Amino acid sequence: MTSVLDIVIISFGAMLGLIIVGLILLLFIQDVTQKKHSVLRNYPVIGRLRFILENQGKYLRQYFFASDRDEMPFNRATRGWVYKSAKNKSSMVGFGSTYDLREPGSVIFVNAAFPIQEESQLPTPSLTIGNHYCQHPFEAKSIINISGMSFGALSAPAVRALSLGAAKAGCWLNTGEGGLAPHHQEGDCDIIVQIGTAKYGIRDKNGDFSPTRAKALGKIASAFEIKLSQGAKPGKGGMLPGSKINHEIAEIRGIEAFKDSISPNRHQDISNIDELLDKIHYIRDLTGRPVGVKTAIGGWHFINELCEIINRRGLDYAPDFLTIDGGEGGSGAAPQTLIDSVSLPITEALPRVIDSLIESGLKDRIHVIAAGKLVTSVQGAWALSVGADFVNTARGFMFSLGCIQAMRCHKNTCPTGITTHNKRLQNGLVVQEKYLRVANYATNVNKEINMIAHSCGLRHAREFKRDHVRIVESAGKSVALNVLYPYPEVLKQ
Repeated sequence: MTSVLDIVIISFGAMLGLIIVGLILLLFIQDVTQKKHSVLRNYPVIGRLRFILENQGKYLRQYFFASDRDEMPFNRATRGWVYKSAKNKSSMVGFGSTYDLREPGSVIFVNAAFPIQEESQLPTPSLTIGNHYCQHPFEAKSIINISGMSFGALSAPAVRALSLGAAKAGCWLNTGEGGLAPHHQEGDCDIIVQIGTAKYGIRDKNGDFSPTRAKALGKIASAFEIKLSQGAKPGKGGMLPGSKINHEIAEIRGIEAFKDSISPNRHQDISNIDELLDKIHYIRDLTGRPVGVKTAIGGWHFINELCEIINRRGLDYAPDFLTIDGGEGGSGAAPQTLIDSVSLPITEALPRVIDSLIESGLKDRIHVIAAGKLVTSVQGAWALSVGADFVNTARGFMFSLGCIQAMRCHKNTCPTGITTHNKRLQNGLVVQEKYLRVANYATNVNKEINMIAHSCGLRHAREFKRDHVRIVESAGKSVALNVLYPYPEVLKQ
């Protein structure tokens, strides 16, 4: 016979089981209805394990794992800084930095003995792109801006959040080579329309450049950018798997749905610098908008020849801006061989490009945008010190949207809804929550770049020069950036 004790134990077990099931159900409902965390919305309950491990990771790593600075392509310290900036949380840390100042390549800013006091600080001046050379120049206010990421590579909610966030923060949004989508216009921000090698969104039914379409886009875009190459895959065009090409994306691009989209490895109508300058001049006259060029750098021949031919033909043929992408760039799909080993990193490419523009007397005519894994305020301040005018980042803004570096961007299975067209997974990305994080990230990067400038004794970030930075060469030894890359003299024309 069953004893009273057995009955009590069975009843207690059943009650405990009901409590556990109830708690799990409660957590499930709480997770799928909250709007702050994409992973929890898409993977309720079990997603909490990730947050527990993330929160306790800095303690566990003391015993079992490597430093939070060792992970690639972006280490945990960098991602954590972006997450805090996007959530408007303090970036304060305790007990010292984990940044190794003995590591070759480390950046050290030269602090002033008497930094700028608050009452002497000035807002960062805006710059006008295309001034005096096109009908509709545009005023660029933010140092940090959103780099080219196509609708198709990104989901519709992600693009909408970026557009709304860009409008709130006052930065521009680059469309990427996939064409202008209605989602890009959600926030009424400055839009740079990128013209890729396949001319998606700006081509006719035969796939050729469409002047009619370009003029129509000129009424919306603030500028156009001709993409020659990108750091992730120089010498190869954009790649979007057919699984990510729904009917809306296909219509915007002017291609077939659910069929792999492989762009040509270069523009068919641009085979040399003269043809490039002709195209810049033509599109600028056609649309009335500034026109720039995006390219990765493999050596000095291209930029030197570009400057030489511009001086020969006249400033009307010059690009209004150059976007220089480092070999470490890469938010989209790319062959590992190219992403690993082709084109110079931004740390070497950017100074050389700036030097060529200074030597040829073109630095005041052509604005320079630095790109390629520049996601923090330190990296932005370094780029300005070298001579860049602006910084573009793609993955920085992806982190602000909630990217967890799952590295599934090309597989349509992104767990945070950023790079997938799976409606269930997109549900995790709540636009009204995430656009604020996009704006916070841009605002805080700009703010901290200026904070570094003030520490160096500067009134604002556009006063950075190379002598404000030192680069570590070996443990215990650094060299001034203006010694490593001395300013060249302007060559007599």
